[in-house]
Amino acid sequence: MQIYRLLTEDDTSAFCHKVSEALAKGWVLHGSPTMSFDAARGVMRCGQAVVKDIDAPYSPDMKLGAQ
Repeated sequence: MQIYRLLTEDDTSAFCHKVSEALAKGWVLHGSPTMSFDAARGVMRCGQAVVKDIDAPYSPDMKLGAQ
């Protein structure tokens, strides 16, 4: 089964580290990254979808980042 996550963060190196950590844990990029301006905070935000195949049934209670 395949699980999905959307990683988000301000446009800083923290976003790149978050995505790199997911890739190191076996997650795979899904689609293109996205950027949007958060007018309330005055910062750019980034997003990247990632997917991963797992051998467990899906449960809404599972911690996706721990997979």
